[in-house]
Amino acid sequence: MTGRFVGTQSYIATPDLEMAVNAAVTLGRPLLIKGEPGTGKTQLALEVAASLGRPIFEWHVKSTSKAQQGLYEYDAVSRLRDSQLGEARVADIRNYIVRGKLWEAFDSPEPPVLLIDEIDKADIEFPNDLLRELDRMEFYVYETRELVKARHRPVIIITSNNEKELPDAFLRRCFFHYIRFPDAETMQRIVEVHHPGLKRELLAEALGAFYRVRETPGLKKKPSTSELLDWIKLLLAEDLPPEALRGDDPKKSIPPLYGALLKNEQDVHLFEQLVFLNRRAR
Repeated sequence: MTGRFVGTQSYIATPDLEMAVNAAVTLGRPLLIKGEPGTGKTQLALEVAASLGRPIFEWHVKSTSKAQQGLYEYDAVSRLRDSQLGEARVADIRNYIVRGKLWEAFDSPEPPVLLIDEIDKADIEFPNDLLRELDRMEFYVYETRELVKARHRPVIIITSNNEKELPDAFLRRCFFHYIRFPDAETMQRIVEVHHPGLKRELLAEALGAFYRVRETPGLKKKPSTSELLDWIKLLLAEDLPPEALRGDDPKKSIPPLYGALLKNEQDVHLFEQLVFLNRRAR
């Protein structure tokens, strides 16, 4: 087990990102990660756990999620049903306490990594409702009159797609890092990890076509890293030559298999219009 995160063979981490993870670990504060969808925010937590040799607990937040669910839930309905059936287990209320991911992480015998994924999906009060538990590393179970304390302080990684602003009180308690979209050099390293042995000419043409699409002004949804990887997988499966991706071919309007990159009809139409106007201007 190492004490510092240095990235892994399957995850290309920039020096800034490595520094952010290690700073959060040193401070004992949650690491709040923002960035475009598809830039590896969720995967980061898995790679940190692998790099540090720690177990991981994943709490994937939904729009209906409540902070209490991360601690525990009391299943009163099951207890009522069991009481009507005369079940002996009704006598112990602990049988109806369902542990959440925070409780599981607090109870881990080894120092864990806790992922709270897409925290901005929940309502605005969700982050504030976790402040005390994340600060003190403890919470109270009222039904059993039990104080649950963390055996070890988890490395907490919280991701956000920036869909809504997070409360200032919550932000003050976090170490923040924004994952910038990879430049061409970093993206080349990422692609080579996922597609080793990819021919240089095909890689260069694919990256050129990908960044041309991303830089198209007015796109509703820019293609992400994960979509590039899917697209290259398709290019290899179809055995397309590098020439099919060249941006200087006047017969080509949009890249082949563009459905992996452009995800709505407005963006396809926009891209076709801009290419058509560009051809007329030549």
